[in-house]
Amino acid sequence: MLNAPPHGPLPVAASPLLAGAAPAQALLLTENAALTNGPPLLFQRLTAKEREEVLREGQKRVVYRGKMLFSQGTPHDGIFLIESGRIRVFYIAPSGREITLAYWNSGNFVGGPELFGQGQHVWSGVAATNAVVVHLTGKTLRRLIAQIPAFAIGLIEGLTFKGKCYSALAQMLGTRSVTERLAHLLLHLAESYGVREDGAIVIGTAFTHADLAHMVGATRQWVTISLKRLQEQGVLKAEKAKIVIHDLDALHAMRGDR
Repeated sequence: MLNAPPHGPLPVAASPLLAGAAPAQALLLTENAALTNGPPLLFQRLTAKEREEVLREGQKRVVYRGKMLFSQGTPHDGIFLIESGRIRVFYIAPSGREITLAYWNSGNFVGGPELFGQGQHVWSGVAATNAVVVHLTGKTLRRLIAQIPAFAIGLIEGLTFKGKCYSALAQMLGTRSVTERLAHLLLHLAESYGVREDGAIVIGTAFTHADLAHMVGATRQWVTISLKRLQEQGVLKAEKAKIVIHDLDALHAMRGDR
């Protein structure tokens, strides 16, 4: 399942997680502005020595784009700290339909809400880009939490943030139309990833139509048709590796902003 080098003690000196300076970033569908900047860093309360201790207890793994990190319904055994790259967490319904819960970037952890290796994974995680993660088993987590209270607080803060995110997603799916959700996502991508060029906003991050569909709770075909319609109206231009937005006001109106 994982493409990884041989397991062994983690060379903590090389880990970007030791820095812990900037807020951890995430991409998720929410109307709560407080959630769009991402969660607090897991390591922000830890001393340099405590960070090294946590990383020393983990196993570093390389996960290549498109490879599963953990799968819904499989036995749970701890969490994964994201050192670099982006992990997409998603749920698969019995019908086979997928809904993306969030994209989590460096500084976040995935594999919850369970922590201690009990039960099964309730959703799946896949590498959206090439990624490096640090696996902490449930047994290891129990020991570290008992030894490092600040680490326990960081985990609680992270789980609280994720709970708010998934609650916000459920609220949007239940109260917003799929058209409004697509407009909201495009506006969020423009704000987070957009670059102004010649009076337009260019979103250069490569999200496929299927990626967008999984985030807004639609089919790929519906997203393709909707983007084509918006392109015909001059609102945007959807290209293979980017989306160029020409009319933000139209997207705001499409979202139902007043």
